[in-house]
Amino acid sequence: MTARTTTTSTHRDLQVLVVDDDFRVASIHADIVAGVDGFEVQATVGTCAEARAELATRPPDLVLADVYLPDGDGIELVRGSSTDAFVLSAAVEAATVRRALTAGVHAYLVKPFTRQSLVERLDRFLRFRRITGTPHPMKQEEIDRALAAMHGTSQPVTAAGNSTEDLVLGALGTGERSATEVAELTGVSRATAQRRLSALAGRGVVTVRLRYGSSGRPEHLYARSTGVGW
Repeated sequence: MTARTTTTSTHRDLQVLVVDDDFRVASIHADIVAGVDGFEVQATVGTCAEARAELATRPPDLVLADVYLPDGDGIELVRGSSTDAFVLSAAVEAATVRRALTAGVHAYLVKPFTRQSLVERLDRFLRFRRITGTPHPMKQEEIDRALAAMHGTSQPVTAAGNSTEDLVLGALGTGERSATEVAELTGVSRATAQRRLSALAGRGVVTVRLRYGSSGRPEHLYARSTGVGW
């Protein structure tokens, strides 16, 4: 059994519909999804007709679709569904990729891809959905965080910009937050948030306090240092 990638969350699992006519490939993709915390496989189907029936009965949160299906085109399936989607396909023609992007897919992975490639996209999508899941009107900074979460902000931080540290520091506000909470608010990975917070703490810009939970394992809480300008 695949080890499940875990994160701390109080959100419901996102339901995923896997659409691929190769049963073995569909099973592999479903296995990857099932191994990522925050996601649950709703169903695996092999045709557009089966996918449309599933979409009509139980609209999922995310569709993972191949392009070439026995009875139709996975991109057009996505385009007509108004459901968040990834395309997972061996199709590499530029026109096909452009068509998928104009259909609104959040990711395009070329088969065969590594397990980690899909896991990383799912992790980004989870953060994207948590940011955009608010019932309230979104502010521009929230929209920017959502886009950064989904499409990645892996550029190195420069001395001139320090954009990631600015983002992390802004997420602290006036209270205390863990690296996991900062990651969810900013759209960066937890590892990135942890590195930036540690660097800020090393320069005295933020303070660190340990909080002990019921498990006995301490959690680091970060807060802006009083009287330190930025």
